[in-house]
Amino acid sequence: MDLITVQQIRVPATRDEVTFAPGERPLGGGTWLFSEPQEGLTGLVDLTALGWEPLTVTDDLLTVAATCTIAELTRLPAHDGWAAHPLIALCADSLLASWKIWNVATVGGNVALALPAGAMTSLMSTLDATAVIWTADGGERRMPVTEFVTDVRVTRLAPGEVLRALEVRTAALRSRTAFRRIALSPLGRSGTLVTGRRGADGETVITITAGTPRPVQLRFDEVPSERALADAMSRIEEWYDDPHGSPDWRRAVSTLFAEEIRQELGGAA
Repeated sequence: MDLITVQQIRVPATRDEVTFAPGERPLGGGTWLFSEPQEGLTGLVDLTALGWEPLTVTDDLLTVAATCTIAELTRLPAHDGWAAHPLIALCADSLLASWKIWNVATVGGNVALALPAGAMTSLMSTLDATAVIWTADGGERRMPVTEFVTDVRVTRLAPGEVLRALEVRTAALRSRTAFRRIALSPLGRSGTLVTGRRGADGETVITITAGTPRPVQLRFDEVPSERALADAMSRIEEWYDDPHGSPDWRRAVSTLFAEEIRQELGGAA
């Protein structure tokens, strides 16, 4: 879609040039930005011009630049012991987008958009990723992705701030994972997406997205009992309500998926 109110696109070469005048927004892949009218938008600041390395892997950390495309992330080779690696493709596929979109859409853009069915939000929440944020005063701050997204289309980004990267501990990538997703139609938006992760120390994390307005995590020191998990699921109060699923349905299928995941990760049936 043509954004007829845009008067200029700025191409920053340094961090000092990453500033935002009234009416300006950051531009990554732009797959959502160009999909519908953007009221009040007068300018774009193209973050892709900064040349951030898409993916950086060290012994302890995987750093995913906010401008890394979904295609680039799915091509990341599995390293020794990365049991969670298949989760990348599973979450990417849940976008139901063509490879053309994958080649443009960015990981950071999907997270910062903060839609309940944001597949990269699901992935990064499951892996306990940390959001790295450039602050307007030239500094930097960090927070878990599960705290970064606070509601539908709402994040903890303050005015003038930019999501710079997402950091994933390789210990999380060595965890066992499980994945469940459902939609009301074969090619529909996710009604709920539930994942599980069990670390080497036995810690078990169940993450719910799409069915809730923001990522919800249930954490246990070990694989929980059926009763303990059911009790924890019953205490989730906010379930999303839109044409892709009612709150009661989302609660029911999420609870069913969580129990299936609990058993898959080693819980007694």
